[in-house]
Amino acid sequence: MKVYVADDGDTLRSIAEKYHVGIQDLLSCNQHITSPDQQIKGEVVKISSPSMKLRNPAAIPHCEPESQSDYLDQWIPLTSLEQMAQIEYDVIIVGTGAGGGAVLWRLCEQWGRNGKRIGVIEAGDLFLPTNVQNIPTMNAERYGKFWANPKFWKRIGMSWPDHLHENTLFPESSELAFKQFLALGGRTVLWNAVCPRMHTADIVKWPVSLQDMNLYYNIAEQVMNVSQSYTHGSSITQILLSQLRKGGFPEATDEPIAADLAETKYGEIHSNVFFSSILFLARALNKRPFDLAIKSRAVELLTEKGKVVGVKVVSSDKKNYLLKAKTIVLSTSTFETPRILLHSGISGTAIGHYLTNHSRVVGTGIVCRDDFPEILGTLGILIPRTVDRPYQIQIHGPGKNSEYYWYAYNEKPLRKEWEIDFIGSGMVESRYENKIVLDPLMRDEYGVPELKVQFSYSERDEDIIQKMGEGLKQASSTLKAPLVSEICRKLPGDEIHEMGTCRMGDNPSTSATNPYGQIHGVLGLYIADNSVIPTSGAANPTLTTIALAIRTADYIIQQFK
Repeated sequence: MKVYVADDGDTLRSIAEKYHVGIQDLLSCNQHITSPDQQIKGEVVKISSPSMKLRNPAAIPHCEPESQSDYLDQWIPLTSLEQMAQIEYDVIIVGTGAGGGAVLWRLCEQWGRNGKRIGVIEAGDLFLPTNVQNIPTMNAERYGKFWANPKFWKRIGMSWPDHLHENTLFPESSELAFKQFLALGGRTVLWNAVCPRMHTADIVKWPVSLQDMNLYYNIAEQVMNVSQSYTHGSSITQILLSQLRKGGFPEATDEPIAADLAETKYGEIHSNVFFSSILFLARALNKRPFDLAIKSRAVELLTEKGKVVGVKVVSSDKKNYLLKAKTIVLSTSTFETPRILLHSGISGTAIGHYLTNHSRVVGTGIVCRDDFPEILGTLGILIPRTVDRPYQIQIHGPGKNSEYYWYAYNEKPLRKEWEIDFIGSGMVESRYENKIVLDPLMRDEYGVPELKVQFSYSERDEDIIQKMGEGLKQASSTLKAPLVSEICRKLPGDEIHEMGTCRMGDNPSTSATNPYGQIHGVLGLYIADNSVIPTSGAANPTLTTIALAIRTADYIIQQFK
């Protein structure tokens, strides 16, 4: 850098010509001089040398555009069946509901980036990226209409009288309401996230120890954020709880809900309040990569010498693919899992049998607004099953169809009275004759036989239904919440708690899988959905399904060591 004291008649322009430098360079170095033609006698002028030129701040070059050769078309990475058919997987998981998502998360969490290949196929399409209750535009009324859309559901099975031959074709029975939902995340994107544990009296005869169940219940509850905090402190819940406990229901408690209620801290936003299997997929994806194909229907399992080796999959455009795997986990529902097994020729006297559910009795009561403080809150109470009470009761509200049970953006109006819902779930006996079978006369668009369902309640089941109705009336009376209509019972299947068609056990003649979910006699083939639950109990089954699925995943990990 040179320094020059301007003489008589000097300007920045004349100095630039004299020293062969650019006028803009001089202006940049001498910002106290505002004009290149200003007379500057006596001013100190800085002249940059060619190797030390100052850049004009306004002349900062543009950043080079980032090249992006890869991109996503949707909110989760997908893999084509063509690509998956070129890979031999260590594990393929069929189905992405509660059980399939739990197995995927546990494998990814425990394996990390160890090089093992995991593939996932889902018969349904992309549906929702979160639980429906996390969608801002949903409220109880819109949710009810969204749930009821027949495009998302498939009616399952037909019923036939016991005295007629199974191969006789009958129209769909109006006495059954079993149905199946197909979408990424399964029914967990639509459920209300209630997560009670099964009573120990229901588990004690299972082929899984109480110690093991407690361990895996703890793991499941932690990863799903299950707690009783959602309604804790709510005035309507706490007042009604107190009344129930004094009035013959001492076990009544706040409902355990899978809801992430943690506050935003250190910039970590908890946006998915209510749990769904989409969170399992997300947590798995952030631990390690896996391949996921949607609209991919598993139709047949392939085995060699008593070991599973692959699965035949049909795409939405009806192209066939063979996916090879050392281990396959079926998590396709209580109906679809035995359907695939039976269509694949997998033998087992219990496969498809022992279909159970929960009997369901419901009623609506009215509470007076004057009995509660100004801030009403949300109502969520569980009266659990006990040794002497073979059913549970959930109490939800307030509002028509429990419209304020979960948060919404509409405000509660001023009302003199509020409706509350009573929902009873009763135990159902696990009986061999309650079953699903392949229909020899009807096939779906993929060439797989449709299902026929035979299901009825036993005398004991009917007795429990009657007692459950009386229990709802007692709870209504205790709460001084008179019923506004007659208590009614739902059709079998309407509660969507079906279980048992691939029940686990030690005896292959009365169970489909061993205590770890592996199909008897077929190495590497596992079941992880509601179908493995041996007996119904009275508790909502999702938490139990997830706990058992995590346990199955841990067993699979041990087999690879």
